[in-house]
Amino acid sequence: MITLYHNPRCSKSRDALALLEQSGKAFTVVEYLKNPLTLAELTTLLQKLQLPARALLRSKEEEFQALGLADPSLDDKALLAAIAAHPRLMERPVLVVAERAAIGRPLEQLQALLQ
Repeated sequence: MITLYHNPRCSKSRDALALLEQSGKAFTVVEYLKNPLTLAELTTLLQKLQLPARALLRSKEEEFQALGLADPSLDDKALLAAIAAHPRLMERPVLVVAERAAIGRPLEQLQALLQ
């Protein structure tokens, strides 16, 4: 199963969608701003990414500063809870292929995952 966590306003996310369409593979698109991920879903996603939660955060969003998320003492659970409450904080695009996932920055990471 292939799932793209997508924000249609993001050019990188639109590029990822085009890449998937060109691949000819069946996939599901989740607009995570309309359908935010739960804490449990984010935890599973993080396991598939094999990255720390901080890698999934968009540090330039106003919520990042307002919530004090630059604090290095915050653990993955606290960071994921912030993303669950404020989905704009989630980096995009994110592609999940079975039990693996990648953030599409750069897009080549998604191409590698599709092979």
